[in-house]
Amino acid sequence: MNKLYPDAASALTDIVADGQTIAVGGFGLCGIPEALITALRDSGVRNLTAISNNAGVDGFGLGLLLQTRQIRKMVSSYVGENKEFERQYLSGELELEFTPQGTLAEKLRAGGSGIPAFFTRTGYGTLVAEGKEVREFNGHPHILEQALFADIALVKAWKADRAGNLIYRRTARNFNPNVAMAGRITVAEVEEIVENGMLDPDAIHTPGIFVQRLVLNPHPEKRIEQRTVRSAALTEA
Repeated sequence: MNKLYPDAASALTDIVADGQTIAVGGFGLCGIPEALITALRDSGVRNLTAISNNAGVDGFGLGLLLQTRQIRKMVSSYVGENKEFERQYLSGELELEFTPQGTLAEKLRAGGSGIPAFFTRTGYGTLVAEGKEVREFNGHPHILEQALFADIALVKAWKADRAGNLIYRRTARNFNPNVAMAGRITVAEVEEIVENGMLDPDAIHTPGIFVQRLVLNPHPEKRIEQRTVRSAALTEA
């Protein structure tokens, strides 16, 4: 089975549709599938539910889909770097399901593992717990959280083989492995593709069984969300 597609657009053309739930990997702007997000925007699909730790920034990442009003609902943990997100949410144009970061990761992992729900102490006594079942374990109240599943998962990896086995690099390993598991169809954007057998099995983070399609993007932009540099005075000192 050939999992490699010539470009991001062809990898998405026959699988994306209006009203789908799309899970997107990455942490801030690190490890986001840049080319796949752009291709999703260009596809014109609308009324999407996007599951992602963040909402990108204005003009980059998921911010591209917010600008074109293709996202109806966000399931996220952190959304503080996107002015257009703020505007749409405060005006009632965008639905938001805030989820604690660790809970979001576990909801995706549970979905990929076939676990429909789990109990956690996180969020008890806050707005997060409203309307959810509460049960006591070991003397502490826990709330019931349902797993997350996605029609399409878009992830970014550093290296892959042609079977779809993936290796992430550093911070890009945040959320991408869990997102890859939670998708009914998972499309991975990678910087390098090698032949089968060239990856150390112990180094693989996402087994190829979770990945249906591959796209090569050897030169991603990798934009820095907030650039911090040392002042000239400190450098000279």
